[in-house]
Amino acid sequence: MVRNIVVLGGNSHPALVDSVCATLGLPPCNRILTKFSSGESRLEISDSVRGKDVYIIQTGFGGNGSKLNDHFMDLCIMISACKTGSARRVTAVLPLFPYSRQPDLPYNKAGAPLFKAGSSENGKKDYTFESVPATPAPGIPKSAGLINGADISSKLLKTSLTNGNGSQSPVKQTNGDGTYFAAVNGSGIGSYTTHDYENLSHIGAFSAKPGYKQWVAQAGTLVANLLTCAGADHVITMDLHDPQVQGFFDVPVDNLYGRPLLKRYIQQYIPNYKEAVIISPDAGGAKRATAIADGMGMDFALIHKERRPTKITDRQNASMMLVGNVEGRVCILLDDLADTGNTITRAAKLLKKEGATKIYALLTHGVFSGDAINRIHASAIDKIVVTNSVPQEKHKALLGSKLEILDIAPIFAEAIRRVHHGESISVLFNHD
Repeated sequence: MVRNIVVLGGNSHPALVDSVCATLGLPPCNRILTKFSSGESRLEISDSVRGKDVYIIQTGFGGNGSKLNDHFMDLCIMISACKTGSARRVTAVLPLFPYSRQPDLPYNKAGAPLFKAGSSENGKKDYTFESVPATPAPGIPKSAGLINGADISSKLLKTSLTNGNGSQSPVKQTNGDGTYFAAVNGSGIGSYTTHDYENLSHIGAFSAKPGYKQWVAQAGTLVANLLTCAGADHVITMDLHDPQVQGFFDVPVDNLYGRPLLKRYIQQYIPNYKEAVIISPDAGGAKRATAIADGMGMDFALIHKERRPTKITDRQNASMMLVGNVEGRVCILLDDLADTGNTITRAAKLLKKEGATKIYALLTHGVFSGDAINRIHASAIDKIVVTNSVPQEKHKALLGSKLEILDIAPIFAEAIRRVHHGESISVLFNHD
């Protein structure tokens, strides 16, 4: 039994909290975590945490996202409450780190040049790498001008400004239906303004050019700052979508791996696994998949997903290409996370088309939001294997024998024990 330690669980995954506590041989901390009628969180910690090593288990899952933000706010409140209660150290245990992956929303991406510079289709000019805007140089305008056709550079050249030794009258120039002003201040120093908001007729509605991606907020840094400001001294998580997220923190972060569990499943439950092929469903997961393939002496193949539209207006025409041979072989798709299930199911469809006999999908985090369950049910995947980093009871009831669940509680319990005693946890990183 581990002493002088407190395991405090949130509401996101009670079953995992109980399993970790059972492995450590201690009861979970008594607390009251509910909501007021106004929707604000209410927390009361019944057990003393003074001078204790506190581990708060709260995964980044809310059931189709409905309670994810509530769970994260509960986590921050629990961390703050433990620090206020004079806890010696507070560690946030997040099996699935929230906001570590933002979905790749399709946008108007032109891809490689499909037309020659200056060509047109349907009367619209197409932009390529060799077309506008040109590289700024002496005598070449740095801006394409205003929407109404006015060339800013030529206007500036026509406007003479004084150096302060004399005075100059304001110069008013007219261009079509608009007006440009070169103003002079009271000290005699000339100046100019392009305050387009003074004449809104000059400004047209902004329209994104092909290849322009409108700003999408990435909340990873914000989440790291919130956890640190709440008082977290340490963070333990598993299979971050981007390992660089660890650099967002000013406190230690231990990123555990689910690879040992997936590797053990392959060895024990896939017949003749040496003859199977490890598949990465996209280029981003190639390094993750090759780590297991090389360690087990298995072949590796890659699915390359290319979003190159056939037309500028075609935004979601993504093609998938298989790099490798899978005909007549068992395929094992490996990925860290399945959210909507679109990538993994499309990959399985391609593998089946290329002659794969049986398809396994091994994932660390099975979020399965939206209509992912129905998509997987109708897919070519024969067996999908996930860990219980998020609650899987409802998913298991819907998918039945098609879904297998691996328990990560022993890994996190061992990580908590080693961190508490100041031991190395490098053995937990060994996935070879």
